[in-house]
Amino acid sequence: MSHHHDSLLARQDPRLDISDTYLFRGTSGTAFVVNINPLSGDGGFHDDESLYEIKVDTDGDAVEDITFRFTFSAYTAYGPQRWELRRLDGADARDRFAEGTLLASGITGEVTEGPQGLRIWAGRAGDPFWIEGTVVTAVKTAIAQGTAPDLTGFDPAGAVNLFADTDVQSIVLEVPDELLGGAGSRIGFWAMSVLATDAGGWRPINRCATPLLNTLFDLEDPERHIDSNATEPAEDRARYGPELVRATARAAAASESVPDPQAHAERVRDLLLPDLLRYEVGSEARFALHERNGRGLTDCAPEVMFELVLGVPVKMGLDASAATGVPRGDFPYLSPPRAGR
Repeated sequence: MSHHHDSLLARQDPRLDISDTYLFRGTSGTAFVVNINPLSGDGGFHDDESLYEIKVDTDGDAVEDITFRFTFSAYTAYGPQRWELRRLDGADARDRFAEGTLLASGITGEVTEGPQGLRIWAGRAGDPFWIEGTVVTAVKTAIAQGTAPDLTGFDPAGAVNLFADTDVQSIVLEVPDELLGGAGSRIGFWAMSVLATDAGGWRPINRCATPLLNTLFDLEDPERHIDSNATEPAEDRARYGPELVRATARAAAASESVPDPQAHAERVRDLLLPDLLRYEVGSEARFALHERNGRGLTDCAPEVMFELVLGVPVKMGLDASAATGVPRGDFPYLSPPRAGR
């Protein structure tokens, strides 16, 4: 899985579980996609005791310079939820008590046009992610145990997408390129879900950018006092780099895939940490082995991550046709929910 159910707190309330993020060139600007509530999409978005944040780093230091913050009204089974979108810049982008500037408001299921060409949509959609359960289990086990992946008995002809015919709740925000520095500017993106505390503060619940990173390396482990969801991208290399290098080097050595497993592991660390989706504004997105520039809805992220870490191709026997529905050619890009729900 990508980031489906990768946080203990998110598992307790899937409305705060960010399953995937995508970043690509839309038809009128840069499209940010944040998918939550995987496997069903039931129950809508969390209410106004929570925040959904799109974080944008514009100067390469893995610290947010812009935050686009969404809040939602309470969910009912009888009608859409209302949402508000605010923008926060500079120090305010890192302050959850800052009010920011109200950009737009609307209701789920409807496209809203905001100022300066913004486009916003939130609602239920088909999950564009696909992965084969046997394969991801074998790769995850290999990384954890320092072995080569054991796919004995796996038949790609019988491959099944774990998330076939399932929905998510999604937030799609399209931002004109000039609001992100213009074409050619380089940005980093990650998403956060945050919940209000009884003490009057805010508790980070889920942080998501690179697909499968948390799944493959167990960056949330209470026994080891590790929780990447509660820390910031700028801290990733120092906090998680040593373990990522150790696990990658062992698995690559066992797979006999690279001449120097340690050097390979250090390169993987430098590619994956800090945990951001980096993107050149105005360009074609591509999440591939030798080019990671945003992430498109049909990029085969699992196979890219498997080979990147292990140094050897690991095929699943699936492609984008295994996902739920077919992405739309225009905003909001995601496929409609299954059976038109």
